[in-house]
Amino acid sequence: MSVPELVFDGLSSARLTICLAHGAGAPMDSPFMDAFAEILATEGFRVARFEFPYMAERRETGKKKPPNRAPILMECWHAVIDKLGSRDTLIIGGKSMGGRMASLVADEAGVAGLVCLGYPFHSPGKPPGPNRLEHLEALKTPTLICQGTRDALGSHDDVAGYRLSDAIALHWLEDGDHGFKPRKKSGRTEDQNWREAISAMTEFANGR
Repeated sequence: MSVPELVFDGLSSARLTICLAHGAGAPMDSPFMDAFAEILATEGFRVARFEFPYMAERRETGKKKPPNRAPILMECWHAVIDKLGSRDTLIIGGKSMGGRMASLVADEAGVAGLVCLGYPFHSPGKPPGPNRLEHLEALKTPTLICQGTRDALGSHDDVAGYRLSDAIALHWLEDGDHGFKPRKKSGRTEDQNWREAISAMTEFANGR
């Protein structure tokens, strides 16, 4: 597999690199991904982004295609990790599917940490399948999952019933949906939840 093109924010001399992959439906330069990369860079991290093959093809052709199968997405992650080099100063993760695929390779890759932004524990209205949850029970890589309390793919009430590895820390974003957006009646804003998630990521990364 050819190595995806990497886009960087922040200084190359930063102590830690955080590599973020996009979710299933939006590219690496969505407003969500842009905000997280740009603000994390101001916190002193080098942030890398890339696109899985199906999304890179969509960018070239303009035609929407479904995500590649999991083995290809995982192979893509391994290629990116190899290209980035030093694994003891590398944190991987991303939005939804991007974070889930990172969680499937993190232990084998030997990275310093894992961050999942809106982990898709299950499809809407369905119980979690084994490829969504089982590996999280035995995960050894230090992990932060930032999750909206009313995420349709894993709400606070849903996740309370799961057995997760002691290596996993959860940070709940009040009234957030799968993109951390709260309802107006909550009194919170999407920007507040994004910045809270970034603050949690910063604290987590600085502890690595």
